[in-house]
Amino acid sequence: MTDRAQLRAGDSDRDRVAQILRLAVGDGRISTDELDERLDRTYAARTCGELDAVVADLPDLGDQGGHLEIPAALRLSTGWARSVKQVGHWVVPPRIELECGWGTVRVNFMRATCPHREVSVDVRCDSLFADIWIVVPRGWLVRAEEVTTGRSGHVHNKPPTPLAQDGVVLRMTGHVESGDVWIRYRRPPGANVTARA
Repeated sequence: MTDRAQLRAGDSDRDRVAQILRLAVGDGRISTDELDERLDRTYAARTCGELDAVVADLPDLGDQGGHLEIPAALRLSTGWARSVKQVGHWVVPPRIELECGWGTVRVNFMRATCPHREVSVDVRCDSLFADIWIVVPRGWLVRAEEVTTGRSGHVHNKPPTPLAQDGVVLRMTGHVESGDVWIRYRRPPGANVTARA
């Protein structure tokens, strides 16, 4: 019988370890620099033993309570006179719907746990006084080519970096008749910032 440590690792094994690492960053157990170094080791690992060594000093946060609770979808709607937001620590579902008739919808992924490599985001904006703000970590990528716009609708999306090895793609669809959708890419807290010459 083959020892588990010698078994060849598969993509699902690597993704599980990457999820543990992301949760560990959000929990303050490792730094973003350590995350980058460990993710490199994770995606280069050939055996289960090599993967186990990457997270040997970390609890399996994704298995607390048996498994990670992943909601089926998230829907945020302002109606016509208020603002709504999804921020802080939260688990990202595979589908998100954002509707803004008046006011502001804010979704911040900076401290979120995302067990998916791709997330579907449908947006609707119907007023000049409507704004949707989406904040993601650098290394993620928002694809907004499928969003249609009216005469006074705009989508502002300028990724500063390519998709990272452990990055998530937000695939955006929907229609912005009026108002604005703003995509902002931020450095994770504690990330090293290289000074410009």
